[in-house]
Amino acid sequence: MIYNTIAQLKQNISGVLTIEREDIIISDENRLRDVLIDDLIYSAIFSPDDEVKSSARWLIRMAGAQLGCVISSIQSLYDAMGSDQVSGFTVPAINLRGITYYSAQAVFRAALRNKAGAFIFEIARSEISYTDQRPSEYAAAITAAAIKTGYRGPLFLQGDHFQINAKKYFDDPNAEIQSIKSLIGEAIEAGFYNIDIDASTVVDLDRSTIREQQKDNYSITADMTATIREMEPEGVTVSVGGEIGEIGDKNTTVEEFTIFMDNYLKTLRRYGQDLKGISKISIQTGTTHGGVPLPDGSIATVKIDFKTLEKISRAAKSAYGLSGAVQHGASTLPNEAFDKFPKTRTSEIHLATGFQNIIYDSKNFPAELRDRIYAYINTNLRGEKKEKDTEEQFIYKTRKKGFGIFKKDMWELPPDILESIGKELEAQFAFLFDKLNLAGTRDVVDRLVTPLNVPLEVPSSLEK
Repeated sequence: MIYNTIAQLKQNISGVLTIEREDIIISDENRLRDVLIDDLIYSAIFSPDDEVKSSARWLIRMAGAQLGCVISSIQSLYDAMGSDQVSGFTVPAINLRGITYYSAQAVFRAALRNKAGAFIFEIARSEISYTDQRPSEYAAAITAAAIKTGYRGPLFLQGDHFQINAKKYFDDPNAEIQSIKSLIGEAIEAGFYNIDIDASTVVDLDRSTIREQQKDNYSITADMTATIREMEPEGVTVSVGGEIGEIGDKNTTVEEFTIFMDNYLKTLRRYGQDLKGISKISIQTGTTHGGVPLPDGSIATVKIDFKTLEKISRAAKSAYGLSGAVQHGASTLPNEAFDKFPKTRTSEIHLATGFQNIIYDSKNFPAELRDRIYAYINTNLRGEKKEKDTEEQFIYKTRKKGFGIFKKDMWELPPDILESIGKELEAQFAFLFDKLNLAGTRDVVDRLVTPLNVPLEVPSSLEK
Protein backbone atom coordinates (compact mmCIF):
# COMPACT_ATOMS: atom_id res chain seq x y z
CA MET A 1 0.00 0.00 0.00
CA ILE A 2 1.17 3.52 -0.80
CA TYR A 3 -0.12 6.18 1.57
CA ASN A 4 -1.46 9.25 -0.19
CA THR A 5 -2.09 11.37 2.90
CA ILE A 6 -0.64 11.89 6.36
CA ALA A 7 -3.97 10.87 7.86
CA GLN A 8 -3.76 7.53 6.06
CA LEU A 9 -0.20 7.00 7.28
CA LYS A 10 -1.11 7.80 10.88
CA GLN A 11 -4.07 5.46 10.78
CA ASN A 12 -1.96 2.56 9.54
CA ILE A 13 0.91 2.93 12.04
CA SER A 14 -1.57 2.97 14.94
CA GLY A 15 -0.94 0.02 17.23
CA VAL A 16 2.51 -0.61 15.75
CA LEU A 17 4.48 2.64 16.10
CA THR A 18 3.91 5.40 18.64
CA ILE A 19 5.69 8.76 18.39
CA GLU A 20 7.06 9.96 21.71
CA ARG A 21 8.96 13.26 21.71
CA GLU A 22 11.81 12.81 19.16
CA ASP A 23 11.64 9.02 19.11
CA ILE A 24 9.20 6.17 18.61
CA ILE A 25 8.00 3.12 20.50
CA ILE A 26 7.50 -0.15 18.64
CA SER A 27 4.42 -1.91 20.00
CA ASP A 28 4.22 -4.78 17.51
CA GLU A 29 7.54 -5.77 15.92
CA ASN A 30 6.04 -8.71 14.02
CA ARG A 31 3.41 -6.55 12.34
CA LEU A 32 6.08 -3.97 11.55
CA ARG A 33 8.23 -6.57 9.77
CA ASP A 34 5.42 -8.51 8.11
CA VAL A 35 3.32 -5.68 6.68
CA LEU A 36 3.94 -2.13 7.80
CA ILE A 37 7.57 -1.80 6.72
CA ASP A 38 6.59 -2.66 3.12
CA ASP A 39 3.94 0.06 3.13
CA LEU A 40 6.29 2.58 4.73
CA ILE A 41 9.12 2.10 2.23
CA TYR A 42 6.81 2.18 -0.79
CA SER A 43 5.24 5.36 0.58
CA ALA A 44 8.67 6.82 1.33
CA ILE A 45 9.51 6.52 -2.35
CA PHE A 46 6.31 6.62 -4.37
CA SER A 47 3.76 8.61 -2.37
CA PRO A 48 2.48 11.66 -4.29
CA ASP A 49 2.62 13.64 -1.04
CA ASP A 50 6.06 14.98 -0.03
CA GLU A 51 5.05 15.16 3.63
CA VAL A 52 4.17 11.47 3.56
CA LYS A 53 7.53 10.67 1.97
CA SER A 54 9.54 12.56 4.58
CA SER A 55 7.43 11.23 7.45
CA ALA A 56 7.74 7.63 6.26
CA ARG A 57 11.52 8.01 5.93
CA TRP A 58 11.76 9.41 9.47
CA LEU A 59 9.66 6.55 10.86
CA ILE A 60 11.81 3.96 9.10
CA ARG A 61 15.04 5.44 10.42
CA MET A 62 13.72 5.74 13.97
CA ALA A 63 12.26 2.22 13.91
CA GLY A 64 15.54 0.86 12.64
CA ALA A 65 17.45 2.55 15.44
CA GLN A 66 15.03 1.15 18.03
CA LEU A 67 15.73 -2.34 16.70
CA GLY A 68 19.50 -1.90 16.69
CA CYS A 69 19.92 -0.96 13.02
CA VAL A 70 21.70 2.33 13.68
CA ILE A 71 23.20 4.29 10.80
CA SER A 72 26.89 4.60 11.71
CA SER A 73 30.42 5.59 10.70
CA ILE A 74 32.93 2.84 9.97
CA GLN A 75 35.80 5.09 11.16
CA SER A 76 36.65 3.19 14.34
CA LEU A 77 36.88 -0.10 12.45
CA TYR A 78 39.18 1.53 9.89
CA ASP A 79 41.31 3.01 12.68
CA ALA A 80 41.72 -0.51 14.06
CA MET A 81 42.64 -1.81 10.60
CA GLY A 82 45.19 1.00 10.25
CA SER A 83 46.90 0.01 13.50
CA ASP A 84 46.72 -3.72 12.68
CA GLN A 85 44.42 -4.46 15.59
CA VAL A 86 42.23 -6.30 13.10
CA SER A 87 43.07 -7.70 9.68
CA GLY A 88 42.45 -10.55 7.27
CA PHE A 89 39.30 -9.29 5.55
CA THR A 90 38.31 -6.73 2.93
CA VAL A 91 35.21 -4.54 3.31
CA PRO A 92 32.86 -4.58 0.29
CA ALA A 93 31.20 -1.28 -0.59
CA ILE A 94 28.03 -2.23 -2.46
CA ASN A 95 26.26 0.07 -4.92
CA LEU A 96 22.60 -0.88 -5.41
CA ARG A 97 21.19 0.77 -8.51
CA GLY A 98 17.85 -0.97 -8.78
CA ILE A 99 15.01 -2.45 -6.67
CA THR A 100 17.12 -1.34 -3.73
CA TYR A 101 14.78 -2.52 -0.98
CA TYR A 102 14.81 -6.07 -2.34
CA SER A 103 18.48 -6.05 -3.34
CA ALA A 104 19.48 -4.90 0.15
CA GLN A 105 17.44 -7.69 1.70
CA ALA A 106 19.59 -10.12 -0.31
CA VAL A 107 22.71 -8.50 1.18
CA PHE A 108 21.38 -8.80 4.71
CA ARG A 109 20.34 -12.43 4.25
CA ALA A 110 23.85 -13.25 3.05
CA ALA A 111 25.29 -11.33 6.00
CA LEU A 112 23.13 -13.23 8.47
CA ARG A 113 24.26 -16.55 6.96
CA ASN A 114 27.92 -15.54 7.34
CA LYS A 115 27.65 -13.55 10.61
CA ALA A 116 29.11 -10.66 8.63
CA GLY A 117 29.00 -7.05 9.77
CA ALA A 118 31.79 -5.27 7.88
CA PHE A 119 30.05 -4.15 4.70
CA ILE A 120 28.95 -0.82 3.28
CA PHE A 121 26.03 0.34 1.14
CA GLU A 122 26.95 3.23 -1.13
CA ILE A 123 25.74 5.32 -4.02
CA ALA A 124 27.82 7.56 -6.27
CA ARG A 125 27.12 11.14 -7.25
CA SER A 126 26.35 10.06 -10.82
CA GLU A 127 24.15 7.15 -9.68
CA ILE A 128 22.02 9.41 -7.51
CA SER A 129 20.94 11.10 -10.71
CA TYR A 130 20.38 8.28 -13.17
CA THR A 131 18.89 5.84 -10.65
CA ASP A 132 16.65 8.57 -9.16
CA GLN A 133 17.71 7.82 -5.58
CA ARG A 134 18.46 10.81 -3.38
CA PRO A 135 20.44 10.02 -0.19
CA SER A 136 17.41 10.07 2.14
CA GLU A 137 15.55 7.62 -0.10
CA TYR A 138 18.54 5.29 -0.35
CA ALA A 139 19.01 5.37 3.43
CA ALA A 140 15.34 4.54 3.97
CA ALA A 141 15.44 1.58 1.57
CA ILE A 142 18.55 0.11 3.26
CA THR A 143 17.15 0.57 6.76
CA ALA A 144 13.78 -0.87 5.77
CA ALA A 145 15.52 -3.92 4.30
CA ALA A 146 17.40 -4.47 7.57
CA ILE A 147 14.13 -4.31 9.50
CA LYS A 148 12.42 -6.69 7.06
CA THR A 149 15.13 -9.35 7.25
CA GLY A 150 15.69 -9.16 10.99
CA TYR A 151 19.26 -7.94 10.62
CA ARG A 152 20.57 -6.11 13.66
CA GLY A 153 23.74 -4.06 13.79
CA PRO A 154 25.37 -0.83 12.57
CA LEU A 155 24.43 0.21 9.03
CA PHE A 156 27.19 1.84 7.03
CA LEU A 157 26.04 4.22 4.28
CA GLN A 158 28.59 5.82 2.00
CA GLY A 159 28.67 8.60 -0.53
CA ASP A 160 30.72 7.03 -3.31
CA HIS A 161 32.66 9.08 -5.85
CA PHE A 162 31.53 12.49 -4.67
CA GLN A 163 33.48 13.48 -7.71
CA ILE A 164 34.67 16.78 -9.09
CA ASN A 165 33.56 17.24 -12.69
CA ALA A 166 36.80 18.40 -14.30
CA LYS A 167 35.20 20.46 -17.07
CA LYS A 168 32.83 22.23 -14.69
CA TYR A 169 35.63 22.79 -12.21
CA PHE A 170 37.96 24.45 -14.69
CA ASP A 171 35.07 26.52 -16.07
CA ASP A 172 33.84 27.68 -12.65
CA PRO A 173 35.76 26.17 -9.70
CA ASN A 174 33.66 27.79 -6.96
CA ALA A 175 30.36 26.58 -8.40
CA GLU A 176 31.57 22.99 -8.77
CA ILE A 177 33.09 22.91 -5.28
CA GLN A 178 29.86 24.29 -3.82
CA SER A 179 27.77 21.66 -5.61
CA ILE A 180 29.83 18.91 -3.96
CA LYS A 181 29.58 20.58 -0.56
CA SER A 182 25.81 20.84 -0.93
CA LEU A 183 25.65 17.15 -1.74
CA ILE A 184 27.83 16.35 1.27
CA GLY A 185 25.40 18.28 3.49
CA GLU A 186 22.42 16.42 2.04
CA ALA A 187 24.16 13.07 2.45
CA ILE A 188 25.24 13.64 6.05
CA GLU A 189 21.73 14.75 6.98
CA ALA A 190 20.44 11.46 5.52
CA GLY A 191 22.92 9.42 7.59
CA PHE A 192 25.77 8.95 5.14
CA TYR A 193 28.55 8.96 7.73
CA ASN A 194 31.09 7.64 5.23
CA ILE A 195 32.00 9.81 2.24
CA ASP A 196 34.53 9.30 -0.55
CA ILE A 197 35.86 12.49 -2.11
CA ASP A 198 37.14 12.03 -5.65
CA ALA A 199 39.17 14.95 -6.94
CA SER A 200 41.45 12.65 -8.95
CA THR A 201 39.67 13.93 -12.05
CA VAL A 202 41.62 17.19 -11.82
CA VAL A 203 45.05 15.54 -11.59
CA ASP A 204 47.18 16.99 -14.40
CA LEU A 205 49.85 14.54 -15.52
CA ASP A 206 51.31 17.11 -17.92
CA ARG A 207 52.77 19.07 -15.01
CA SER A 208 56.47 18.58 -14.32
CA THR A 209 56.38 17.16 -10.77
CA ILE A 210 54.11 14.75 -8.95
CA ARG A 211 53.39 17.40 -6.33
CA GLU A 212 52.18 19.80 -9.01
CA GLN A 213 50.21 17.04 -10.75
CA GLN A 214 48.38 16.24 -7.50
CA LYS A 215 48.07 19.80 -6.18
CA ASP A 216 44.44 20.43 -7.13
CA ASN A 217 43.55 16.94 -5.92
CA TYR A 218 45.07 17.16 -2.43
CA SER A 219 43.93 20.77 -1.99
CA ILE A 220 40.30 19.99 -2.82
CA THR A 221 40.34 16.79 -0.75
CA ALA A 222 41.64 18.72 2.27
CA ASP A 223 38.99 21.43 1.80
CA MET A 224 36.24 18.81 1.52
CA THR A 225 37.53 16.98 4.60
CA ALA A 226 37.36 20.20 6.61
CA THR A 227 33.82 20.81 5.34
CA ILE A 228 32.78 17.32 6.41
CA ARG A 229 34.24 17.90 9.89
CA GLU A 230 32.13 21.05 10.18
CA MET A 231 28.96 19.26 9.09
CA GLU A 232 29.26 15.91 10.89
CA PRO A 233 26.90 15.45 13.87
CA GLU A 234 28.30 15.78 17.37
CA GLY A 235 29.78 12.47 18.46
CA VAL A 236 30.20 11.15 14.90
CA THR A 237 33.49 11.07 12.99
CA VAL A 238 32.61 10.63 9.35
CA SER A 239 34.97 8.24 7.56
CA VAL A 240 36.45 10.11 4.60
CA GLY A 241 38.15 8.56 1.59
CA GLY A 242 40.46 10.16 -0.95
CA GLU A 243 41.49 9.11 -4.43
CA ILE A 244 44.77 9.48 -6.29
CA GLY A 245 44.43 8.20 -9.84
CA GLU A 246 41.30 8.36 -11.96
CA ILE A 247 40.18 4.78 -12.56
CA GLY A 248 40.93 3.54 -16.04
CA ASP A 249 44.10 5.65 -16.28
CA LYS A 250 47.70 4.71 -15.44
CA ASN A 251 48.40 2.64 -12.34
CA THR A 252 49.21 4.45 -9.10
CA THR A 253 52.71 4.38 -7.58
CA VAL A 254 53.81 4.44 -3.95
CA GLU A 255 55.65 7.69 -4.65
CA GLU A 256 52.45 9.35 -5.91
CA PHE A 257 50.60 8.15 -2.83
CA THR A 258 53.26 9.43 -0.43
CA ILE A 259 53.47 12.85 -2.08
CA PHE A 260 49.68 13.13 -2.13
CA MET A 261 49.38 12.20 1.56
CA ASP A 262 52.17 14.46 2.82
CA ASN A 263 50.77 17.48 1.03
CA TYR A 264 47.15 16.62 1.85
CA LEU A 265 47.94 16.44 5.58
CA LYS A 266 49.99 19.64 5.44
CA THR A 267 47.09 21.43 3.71
CA LEU A 268 44.50 19.98 6.09
CA ARG A 269 46.38 21.37 9.11
CA ARG A 270 45.71 24.87 7.79
CA TYR A 271 42.00 24.26 8.48
CA GLY A 272 42.69 22.97 11.99
CA GLN A 273 45.64 21.26 13.66
CA ASP A 274 43.58 18.40 15.08
CA LEU A 275 41.26 17.64 12.17
CA LYS A 276 40.91 13.94 11.42
CA GLY A 277 42.10 13.10 7.93
CA ILE A 278 41.11 10.43 5.44
CA SER A 279 40.83 6.79 6.52
CA LYS A 280 41.61 5.11 3.15
CA ILE A 281 42.91 5.85 -0.33
CA SER A 282 41.47 4.77 -3.68
CA ILE A 283 44.05 3.92 -6.32
CA GLN A 284 44.20 2.71 -9.90
CA THR A 285 45.43 -0.82 -10.54
CA GLY A 286 44.09 -1.64 -14.00
CA THR A 287 40.31 -1.88 -13.64
CA THR A 288 37.55 0.13 -15.30
CA HIS A 289 34.13 1.00 -13.90
CA GLY A 290 31.60 -1.46 -15.27
CA GLY A 291 34.30 -3.54 -16.95
CA VAL A 292 35.28 -3.32 -20.61
CA PRO A 293 32.49 -4.62 -22.87
CA LEU A 294 33.59 -6.53 -25.96
CA PRO A 295 31.76 -6.13 -29.30
CA ASP A 296 29.40 -9.00 -28.44
CA GLY A 297 28.50 -7.42 -25.10
CA SER A 298 30.57 -9.80 -22.96
CA ILE A 299 33.20 -8.43 -20.55
CA ALA A 300 36.93 -8.51 -21.20
CA THR A 301 39.16 -10.18 -18.62
CA VAL A 302 41.13 -7.59 -16.67
CA LYS A 303 44.60 -8.15 -15.25
CA ILE A 304 44.63 -6.36 -11.91
CA ASP A 305 47.89 -5.17 -10.34
CA PHE A 306 47.69 -6.80 -6.91
CA LYS A 307 51.32 -5.94 -6.13
CA THR A 308 50.46 -2.24 -6.28
CA LEU A 309 47.46 -2.79 -4.02
CA GLU A 310 49.63 -4.55 -1.47
CA LYS A 311 52.49 -2.03 -1.58
CA ILE A 312 50.24 0.98 -1.15
CA SER A 313 48.09 -0.71 1.49
CA ARG A 314 51.21 -1.45 3.55
CA ALA A 315 52.52 2.08 3.11
CA ALA A 316 49.11 3.54 4.00
CA LYS A 317 48.98 1.58 7.25
CA SER A 318 52.58 1.90 8.38
CA ALA A 319 53.21 5.55 7.52
CA TYR A 320 49.79 7.16 7.96
CA GLY A 321 47.58 4.77 9.97
CA LEU A 322 45.06 4.43 7.13
CA SER A 323 43.01 1.26 6.76
CA GLY A 324 44.68 0.62 3.40
CA ALA A 325 44.11 0.97 -0.32
CA VAL A 326 40.70 0.83 -1.99
CA GLN A 327 39.92 -0.96 -5.25
CA HIS A 328 37.20 0.43 -7.50
CA GLY A 329 35.51 -1.31 -10.43
CA ALA A 330 35.74 -4.77 -8.87
CA SER A 331 32.31 -6.34 -9.40
CA THR A 332 33.02 -7.54 -12.95
CA LEU A 333 36.35 -9.18 -12.09
CA PRO A 334 36.61 -12.96 -12.49
CA ASN A 335 35.55 -14.95 -9.42
CA GLU A 336 39.08 -16.22 -8.77
CA ALA A 337 40.28 -12.66 -8.11
CA PHE A 338 38.28 -11.92 -4.99
CA ASP A 339 40.16 -13.97 -2.39
CA LYS A 340 43.32 -12.06 -3.32
CA PHE A 341 42.05 -8.81 -1.85
CA PRO A 342 42.35 -9.86 1.83
CA LYS A 343 45.75 -11.41 1.07
CA THR A 344 47.02 -8.08 -0.28
CA ARG A 345 45.58 -6.18 2.73
CA THR A 346 43.18 -4.23 0.54
CA SER A 347 40.86 -2.45 2.95
CA GLU A 348 37.81 -1.92 0.72
CA ILE A 349 36.53 -2.83 -2.73
CA HIS A 350 33.69 -1.17 -4.63
CA LEU A 351 31.09 -3.33 -6.35
CA ALA A 352 28.26 -2.12 -8.58
CA THR A 353 27.85 -3.19 -12.20
CA GLY A 354 27.95 -6.93 -11.49
CA PHE A 355 24.77 -6.68 -9.43
CA GLN A 356 23.10 -4.60 -12.12
CA ASN A 357 23.99 -7.35 -14.60
CA ILE A 358 22.43 -10.04 -12.40
CA ILE A 359 19.16 -8.14 -12.41
CA TYR A 360 19.03 -7.36 -16.13
CA ASP A 361 20.34 -10.74 -17.29
CA SER A 362 18.29 -12.85 -14.90
CA LYS A 363 16.09 -15.45 -16.59
CA ASN A 364 13.43 -14.24 -14.16
CA PHE A 365 13.53 -10.61 -15.32
CA PRO A 366 10.50 -10.08 -17.59
CA ALA A 367 11.54 -9.90 -21.24
CA GLU A 368 8.74 -7.42 -21.92
CA LEU A 369 10.10 -4.95 -19.36
CA ARG A 370 13.67 -5.40 -20.55
CA ASP A 371 12.54 -4.72 -24.12
CA ARG A 372 10.78 -1.52 -23.03
CA ILE A 373 13.88 -0.33 -21.19
CA TYR A 374 16.13 -1.03 -24.17
CA ALA A 375 13.65 0.66 -26.51
CA TYR A 376 13.72 3.74 -24.28
CA ILE A 377 17.52 3.74 -24.35
CA ASN A 378 17.61 3.40 -28.13
CA THR A 379 15.13 6.24 -28.58
CA ASN A 380 16.21 8.70 -25.91
CA LEU A 381 19.89 8.03 -25.25
CA ARG A 382 21.09 7.34 -28.76
CA GLY A 383 23.35 10.37 -28.65
CA GLU A 384 25.53 8.62 -26.06
CA LYS A 385 26.52 5.86 -28.51
CA LYS A 386 30.15 6.11 -29.55
CA GLU A 387 30.93 5.56 -33.20
CA LYS A 388 33.14 2.55 -32.49
CA ASP A 389 30.58 0.82 -30.23
CA THR A 390 28.49 -2.08 -31.41
CA GLU A 391 24.80 -2.14 -30.46
CA GLU A 392 25.61 -4.65 -27.71
CA GLN A 393 28.33 -2.40 -26.27
CA PHE A 394 26.04 0.62 -26.39
CA ILE A 395 23.25 -1.15 -24.51
CA TYR A 396 25.64 -2.60 -21.94
CA LYS A 397 27.18 0.79 -21.17
CA THR A 398 23.86 2.65 -21.07
CA ARG A 399 21.31 0.31 -19.51
CA LYS A 400 22.23 1.47 -16.00
CA LYS A 401 20.19 4.58 -16.81
CA GLY A 402 17.03 2.51 -17.07
CA PHE A 403 16.87 2.08 -13.30
CA GLY A 404 15.63 5.59 -12.64
CA ILE A 405 13.07 5.92 -15.44
CA PHE A 406 11.65 2.44 -14.80
CA LYS A 407 12.06 2.39 -11.02
CA LYS A 408 8.39 1.93 -10.20
CA ASP A 409 7.98 -0.77 -12.88
CA MET A 410 10.79 -2.76 -11.26
CA TRP A 411 9.56 -2.31 -7.70
CA GLU A 412 6.09 -3.46 -8.75
CA LEU A 413 7.21 -6.71 -10.36
CA PRO A 414 5.26 -9.73 -9.07
CA PRO A 415 6.49 -10.99 -5.67
CA ASP A 416 7.66 -14.34 -7.07
CA ILE A 417 9.88 -12.57 -9.63
CA LEU A 418 11.35 -10.24 -7.01
CA GLU A 419 11.99 -13.23 -4.76
CA SER A 420 13.73 -15.17 -7.55
CA ILE A 421 15.99 -12.27 -8.51
CA GLY A 422 16.70 -11.71 -4.82
CA LYS A 423 17.91 -15.30 -4.47
CA GLU A 424 20.30 -14.82 -7.40
CA LEU A 425 21.69 -11.67 -5.80
CA GLU A 426 21.94 -13.36 -2.42
CA ALA A 427 24.03 -16.16 -3.90
CA GLN A 428 26.51 -13.64 -5.30
CA PHE A 429 26.68 -11.65 -2.06
CA ALA A 430 27.26 -14.87 -0.09
CA PHE A 431 30.05 -15.82 -2.50
CA LEU A 432 31.71 -12.42 -2.12
CA PHE A 433 31.39 -12.42 1.67
CA ASP A 434 33.09 -15.81 1.73
CA LYS A 435 35.96 -14.78 -0.56
CA LEU A 436 36.52 -11.51 1.30
CA ASN A 437 36.70 -13.35 4.65
CA LEU A 438 33.75 -11.54 6.16
CA ALA A 439 32.48 -14.50 8.18
CA GLY A 440 32.43 -13.53 11.84
CA THR A 441 33.08 -9.83 11.25
CA ARG A 442 29.81 -8.99 12.94
CA ASP A 443 31.56 -9.66 16.25
CA VAL A 444 34.48 -7.43 15.21
CA VAL A 445 32.12 -4.61 14.26
CA ASP A 446 30.14 -4.94 17.49
CA ARG A 447 33.38 -4.71 19.47
CA LEU A 448 34.82 -1.70 17.67
CA VAL A 449 31.85 0.37 16.48
CA THR A 450 29.71 2.15 19.05
CA PRO A 451 26.51 3.20 17.26
CA LEU A 452 25.14 6.65 18.03
CA ASN A 453 21.50 7.30 17.31
CA VAL A 454 21.72 10.90 16.09
CA PRO A 455 18.64 12.88 17.22
CA LEU A 456 16.39 13.93 14.36
CA GLU A 457 13.59 16.45 14.54
CA VAL A 458 10.13 14.95 14.23
CA PRO A 459 8.50 15.99 10.94
CA SER A 460 5.93 18.67 11.65
CA SER A 461 3.27 16.67 9.80
CA LEU A 462 3.53 13.92 12.44
CA GLU A 463 3.17 16.37 15.32
CA LYS A 464 -0.14 17.81 14.11
